[in-house]
Amino acid sequence: MPLSDVLALLPRLDAAGKERRFHGLKLECGFDQFIKLSTFNDARYGFLLDDTCVLGAEVFVCGERSRGKGEVLSMKKDPTASKYTWKIVNFSKLDEKRQESQIFSTGDHQWKMVLYPKGKGLGMGTHLSLYLALDLATLPAGCRVYADYTLRLVDQVYNRNNDYNRKAKSWFGASSSENGWSIFFPLSLYQSRDYLFAKDICIIEAEVIVLGSGSPF
Repeated sequence: MPLSDVLALLPRLDAAGKERRFHGLKLECGFDQFIKLSTFNDARYGFLLDDTCVLGAEVFVCGERSRGKGEVLSMKKDPTASKYTWKIVNFSKLDEKRQESQIFSTGDHQWKMVLYPKGKGLGMGTHLSLYLALDLATLPAGCRVYADYTLRLVDQVYNRNNDYNRKAKSWFGASSSENGWSIFFPLSLYQSRDYLFAKDICIIEAEVIVLGSGSPF
């Protein structure tokens, strides 16, 4: 068979001479249809002789162009919810200073609630401000956590029929370790919602579900 005919039967390597990037989400590059099995198994073409074939690769490493610019996202298959209750006595005597709950654990991470009794930001002087905060000490460098969370003021009188709550989903990381609401509950309703502040006690509950995480590569 003429050499030109043999070459015509060889696979077309359309990506030959082109760059391909390898990273955490793309560890392999190649060809789904490299050569026809009928051609490969035909001894006339010399690809397979005595049940032996020879494979070769020519690689030139151009360098790392996107180091640290990618992210691997991992979502939990069956996430579970965790609850933590924070009881605050003498609520009316708290000043405008930042108040923090004890640390609690959810999804291999540690969290806390942050309260501003007299408000913060847009809620300053008019609303109670409430946030969920991730303890960054439990978070690997460059990583972040995606969580579904509910913060609520607990009804202490009517069997929790009048709980006041807000719910959100947010990413928590070095650039946003706290998420919540500067305008959470109107201070003007403090007296009329006495079931939320019975005997000057406020009970705040956090329900947190860690949905997934992101890590750099």
